[in-house]
Amino acid sequence: MKPFRIGFGFDVHRLSEGYPLWLGGIRLEHTSGLIGHSDADVLIHALCDALLGAVALRDIGYHFPPSDEQYKGIDSKILLRRVMELVREEGYELGNVDATIAAERPKLKEHIPAMQQTLAEVMGAEVSEVSIKATTTEGLGFTGREEGISAYVVALLIAKE
Repeated sequence: MKPFRIGFGFDVHRLSEGYPLWLGGIRLEHTSGLIGHSDADVLIHALCDALLGAVALRDIGYHFPPSDEQYKGIDSKILLRRVMELVREEGYELGNVDATIAAERPKLKEHIPAMQQTLAEVMGAEVSEVSIKATTTEGLGFTGREEGISAYVVALLIAKE
């Protein structure tokens, strides 16, 4: 067993009026929300992919397929909790995660501490092990046009002793 494993995750979801905006495990007030089979929490989905990738267990769609009705509208924190169980079954614990969310609006700076706290609790980690940053794309691309939000996550896992 390798002492360290690293994984990378990326996800994107379309924004639309009439949907709630879930991001980093918390609900944000906004004019639009993300569309998806689950609650469409783009940050948690990218985080799950990073964790699964680190232990070579494929991706979130493999474990929780959108074709399976039991996952329709599911709280993504439930999926993250299950992913952490899979990581631990493989003999690893979280070292840290570093995430970047790309969105023009809403502004996320004031929400990041709550996201960090929520994700740390779900993963059984320390808040200091969960880094979240927000950026815009300066009006460029689908995020710049406020058509969607994307998230990028890298995760470091450490073998249990």
